Amino acid sequence: MVEAAGIDILNLLLVLILAWIFGLLVERVGYPALMGELLAGIIFGPAVVGLVHSTEGLETFAELGVFLLMIYVGMEVDLHNLFELGPQALMVAFGGFIVPFGLGYGVGHFIGATVGQSLFIGIAMAATSLATKSRILVDLDILDTRIAGVLLGGALLSDVGVMVVFAGIMGFIETGEVTAVGLSLVAGKALLFFAAALLVGEKVLPHLWEQLEAWMERHQFVDKTSAFTVALVVALIFAFFAALVDLHMIIGGFIAGLFLRQAQLEPDIYEHMYSVMYDLAMGFFAPIFFVSVAFDLTLAVFTQDLGLLVLILVVAFVGKIVGSWLFTLPTKLSPREGLVIGFGMNGRGTVEIIIVSIALSAGVIGQELFSILVFTAIFTTALVPPTVKWGVDWLEQTGDLIFTENSELEADSENI
Repeated sequence: MVEAAGIDILNLLLVLILAWIFGLLVERVGYPALMGELLAGIIFGPAVVGLVHSTEGLETFAELGVFLLMIYVGMEVDLHNLFELGPQALMVAFGGFIVPFGLGYGVGHFIGATVGQSLFIGIAMAATSLATKSRILVDLDILDTRIAGVLLGGALLSDVGVMVVFAGIMGFIETGEVTAVGLSLVAGKALLFFAAALLVGEKVLPHLWEQLEAWMERHQFVDKTSAFTVALVVALIFAFFAALVDLHMIIGGFIAGLFLRQAQLEPDIYEHMYSVMYDLAMGFFAPIFFVSVAFDLTLAVFTQDLGLLVLILVVAFVGKIVGSWLFTLPTKLSPREGLVIGFGMNGRGTVEIIIVSIALSAGVIGQELFSILVFTAIFTTALVPPTVKWGVDWLEQTGDLIFTENSELEADSENI
């Protein structure tokens, strides 16, 4: 018993060390740390070396990592700003979702996949990564440009839309029905949850938080640690009610994060809460998740399913760029700006990997399709920095790089 516990602790220690080293290495060359963590899992996991492996404790940490990560992602989205992002961001988000989703579902139908598998291929292709976009915009020092505002706005709207559709798909998978009544029931429960969450988050939660802060002050019980504990309790409550309507717990975490940002807390308390959530998620639990995700990858797809991998990768790449670009044409953005925005929207990253991991654990997709979709997320994310850099240089040469008159975007991006 003691020896087994020691082996598990050593395994956890190795996972964290490898995640940290590889995360730092890829960040040095301009890529998000999650790509290094996935690479560490591929090289040192069962697929190649076999130095680290999955354990029951590691799986628990990974699940907690996904939950905390989605709370943090939710805290990055300002609901009030979503309605002020303008038609360009809305069109980019819609085009960047509907076109790759439809193409992905079509690919699933073409290869003979089930309806559930086809839906997950579609949602995986429609996903995007806000973190990847914000990082490259900072590195290129173009936060005060029009394409940066539209790109970040489109990514925010896309993240919310993907989570809503994902909720519906998970409900459909749970019911297993393809009837109009079954689909209506799934959609109705998802909409009911989001409507109730919106009501509670906008009207009830801020009032309750204000009363709680007043009570804590009266009893000299105000401290940042207690506020963070309350935030986790709120997130778990949202996760519980999400599970009641057959939605995944990460939906509840994401929604809780949205409304924790809107709760009008004392600035220092909120900053502490935000920082601790980030440190817990990104510094400990999320790296465990991304390393352990790679344990389920199979490199056999590069020999046995290479044709399917190339097909899905090409469709994902073209679908996201063309969809985003086409829907910018009716706006005041130039066609060149629309194309560069499409390059930026192309990176999937965190959201797709979480979604397909849940699909694998639910038994909806197999290891081969899971591996293909994760490698698609890796490859498309890797292409964002060079393609956006080339696109920005192109816009500068043609005089299409439009700068905004204010720096509000730059201030907002510091919180991303």
